[in-house]
Amino acid sequence: MADTAAKIPTVIADEVHVVYKVQGGGSRKGGATAALSRIFSRGPAPGIREVHAVKGVSFTAHKGEAIGLIGSNGSGKSTLLAAIAGLQPVARGRIFSHGQPSLLGVNAALMNDLTGERNVVLGGLAMGMSRRQIQERYQDIVDFSGINEKGDFISLPMRTYSSGMGARLRFSIAAAKDHDVLMIDEALATGDAAFQRRSQARIEELRERAGTVFLVSHGINTVRETCDRAIWLEAGVLRMDGPSAEVCSAYEAFTSGRG
Repeated sequence: MADTAAKIPTVIADEVHVVYKVQGGGSRKGGATAALSRIFSRGPAPGIREVHAVKGVSFTAHKGEAIGLIGSNGSGKSTLLAAIAGLQPVARGRIFSHGQPSLLGVNAALMNDLTGERNVVLGGLAMGMSRRQIQERYQDIVDFSGINEKGDFISLPMRTYSSGMGARLRFSIAAAKDHDVLMIDEALATGDAAFQRRSQARIEELRERAGTVFLVSHGINTVRETCDRAIWLEAGVLRMDGPSAEVCSAYEAFTSGRG
């Protein structure tokens, strides 16, 4: 990674707080009648509570970096990525980004009733690729995903896919385009070792051609091998930010001591 590239910021998070509301399991007694009554009375729905998911997080990401986000379940990793992508509003603080960040998650919204082939086209268009670009890269996307290795699955509806097949296809579609900022949420947690090696190689290509890669993963070894930097969030608070080997080791010591 060139020194000049490392000095170009791609994402700046400045004291970012994210707060959202969730249903706290309040009573559903009364059904539609009770719901209509609350609407007309303008009263809040019962059982609603606020979750302060991200608490004053600040960092600067630079072009050419691959950054792993680690932390316990519910620590705010996925919420932070959603905020960077503009999919989750920020309660306080600010986020600046170079270009349009692209968020790839295993729950990315492809159409289950459409074939894999059709989803490749729609996914490419949604990312800003032209039809010609999609046509030129179509076979590479299918081959990269490996979903046709045991049959012509690309011509079947995505609802017939396993969760791993769907995740691999989503990653392959997103990886077909160069991104200013690419955020991957647990995409590498699925697939065999061969697919994970292809994914890691593709991330390296994206880093060289474009901007920054963020990776949310529970696989500490994946972060060590794929990322040169790691950010550790715990209960929404940034606990540590630095070289991935150091941050991962500190996180492992924390989790083993807690267990």
